[in-house]
Amino acid sequence: MSEHGLSKKERIVSQKLIDELFTGGQSHSLVAFPLRAVYIVRQSPNMSVATDSPSESVANDTPCDPVAQILISVPKRRFKHAVDRNRVKRQVREAYRHHKPLLLQTVPVGEQLAIAFVWLSDSHLSSPEVDKRMRSILQRIAQKAILTPCPL
Repeated sequence: MSEHGLSKKERIVSQKLIDELFTGGQSHSLVAFPLRAVYIVRQSPNMSVATDSPSESVANDTPCDPVAQILISVPKRRFKHAVDRNRVKRQVREAYRHHKPLLLQTVPVGEQLAIAFVWLSDSHLSSPEVDKRMRSILQRIAQKAILTPCPL
């Protein structure tokens, strides 16, 4: 898949990880209105398990975990109709897909980012405006992710 794609493995589906993002003490939050990003830098699950030889991980045919995983949330309180929530989610997903190389270049080897994007506004924004806010927030996360040590 190209670097601008968004695979299923890049989405957060684990309830444990979602709880860690929103209730754990290690998460950080940034706002670029109307987006709020809650993120956590953690050790990559594949790197935490020590294997006897590098060939074991290749023999398992398990693909590498993505450098960043995302979750997009548009609360029902903001938009009552599902079509409106889905439109905003599509805009956010597309903006992230275009600007994710900003993150991928800066995350240290052996670490993984988990990011939840939460929509804060009651109104729609144009796609270029969402794109601009996403770029801003991803640049700030990239700067801080380099400086933030990974919790063990």
